Amino acid sequence: MIENQSDNIDNKENDISSQDSAPEDASSPEDQIIENDESSSKKTEEINTEELKNTISNNDARLEQLEKEHETLKNQYVRISADFDNFRKRQSRDQDDMKIQLISKSLTAILPIVDNFERARQQLKPESEEAQALHRSYQGLYKQLVEVLKNQGVAPMRVVGQQFDPNLHEAVLREPSDELKEDIIIEELQRGYHLEGKVLRHALVKVSMGPGKQNSQEEVEKDKVEGDIDSEENTSEDV
Repeated sequence: MIENQSDNIDNKENDISSQDSAPEDASSPEDQIIENDESSSKKTEEINTEELKNTISNNDARLEQLEKEHETLKNQYVRISADFDNFRKRQSRDQDDMKIQLISKSLTAILPIVDNFERARQQLKPESEEAQALHRSYQGLYKQLVEVLKNQGVAPMRVVGQQFDPNLHEAVLREPSDELKEDIIIEELQRGYHLEGKVLRHALVKVSMGPGKQNSQEEVEKDKVEGDIDSEENTSEDV
């Protein structure tokens, strides 16, 4: 019996020694599970980081594309807005021009009547009471006509003593003058009119040629006549 106990003790010692001789770095199953979890967690984090980088990169590219599209649409809007504003202004200007043209055409047809009224006023010299009454009636009609033209924006030109301007005046006659310089209007032959600052009808005027123009013109004509006489004499001598 004592031998059996000794055998059991030897067996226990052998078990203990076998346990002691096992590798110290051998890990238990729980440690391996923890290590596997940690490695898989690291891999997952690496994958998530890579996906996040790709997502950010894609978002940046998309944002840049959207900014370019926004800038393009903004430029198109600005151009369309400017074109529409120019179109609106052009339409308004064309309508104003057409309105002025229509009014000008109508008023131009009335102006000869105004001229006749003014000529009659200058020529008529009423002496009798009946003639004076007729003259007053005539003056009333003339004032009404002038008032209508004034309400339409028509204004007469004041040209006598002014510098000749081909944009406003039409020179019908030119004559020398010792009192006025050249291109100064001497007389108004037919009144001109403005309409809203534009010329409705040019004024027909007589313009000064300035002093000495008549003499110089006579000298030119005299020289021309003398030259013709000399040429005729030379021709007769040759014959």
